[in-house]
Amino acid sequence: MREAFLIFIGGGAGSVLRWLTGLAALRIAGPAFPAGTLAVNLIGCFVMGVLFRVLPNPVEGAASSRLLLMTGLLGGYTTFSAFALDSAGLWMRDQAGLAFGYVILSVCGSLAGVAMGLAFGKWVAA
Repeated sequence: MREAFLIFIGGGAGSVLRWLTGLAALRIAGPAFPAGTLAVNLIGCFVMGVLFRVLPNPVEGAASSRLLLMTGLLGGYTTFSAFALDSAGLWMRDQAGLAFGYVILSVCGSLAGVAMGLAFGKWVAA
């Protein structure tokens, strides 16, 4: 039950952070492009990579921090379902080029974010 509580707390905090990031992106970039969803996915992937490297392995006793931060916080923060809906919305508004660019940026940027986070986390942990 303790594990579920940690995930619950982290997920709630991550969801609020996602909402705040979305509001900031909307104010900065406007509504024409889903910049908020892109931002949370890229930031979330980078942070996931860092935490994977920096937090000790669950076997070494860090299961609680991983559940709170990686499963809960980042699970609530990142928004793959919103990414899929935003992509479909661009496509349905006959903005196929923008939809394609958004998908490429999101997927490649997220993979790059994890890779950079892993490298940064390894550097920090060294």
